Amino acid sequence: MNALTVTSLIRLSGLALALAAATAAHADESQVKKSMEAFIGSPAVEKVTRTDYAGLYEVVLKNGQLVYTDARNSFIIDGSIIDTATRRDVTQARMNQLSAIDFSSLPLDQAVKIVKGKGTRVIATFEDPNCGYCKRLGKDLAQMDDVTIYTFLYPILSEDSRTKSDNVWCAKDKGKAWTAWVVDGEEPARASCDTATIARNVELGQSLRISGTPTIFLADGSRIGGYLPRAELEKAIDAVKR
Repeated sequence: MNALTVTSLIRLSGLALALAAATAAHADESQVKKSMEAFIGSPAVEKVTRTDYAGLYEVVLKNGQLVYTDARNSFIIDGSIIDTATRRDVTQARMNQLSAIDFSSLPLDQAVKIVKGKGTRVIATFEDPNCGYCKRLGKDLAQMDDVTIYTFLYPILSEDSRTKSDNVWCAKDKGKAWTAWVVDGEEPARASCDTATIARNVELGQSLRISGTPTIFLADGSRIGGYLPRAELEKAIDAVKR
């Protein structure tokens, strides 16, 4: 057997081993998915991926939740993995990745637009007018400069939230009406117009798995679920490459 043949066999053997390993990994992930859905009692699993941590499998559920299990599905971990070498919250980083969106796909014409200064920095928020943390966010945003804010009115807390959202949307100056409410507590005046946009916002938020407000999207599509103090939000916005 010549050297060329030996080399070819080695390469083929290596390829076969790689393919076998990939097939085995795929089979393991399929089995984990099957056993997890059997445990839950419904086809609730979106994706299963083997991690680099202690043989755990990452299980992404169709409701957006992320849990971990082993190859036999003998336990389920609902919590964060922290990489002790880097002190990085691996689970949160993965959740941020999974929940990111294509910012350019947002129907910005359905949002209340407010421009501060030059407005070169851009964010989008989903907010309920009766959300306390949304009001805190509104006060912070009112003090920021060089930012364009697209606020999707997202009334999910009460019937009154829908009424206020409708009145803001129907105001002559939507941005002024929204700011007056969240910053100064000035209730939006009663107004009427076509408010189908608000219903579309609710459908959009549900499709994006937004279950709480405020939810913030940065210009790169990354998601911030919940209120961030102004200094932290400024830092996150500035970290986005423009």
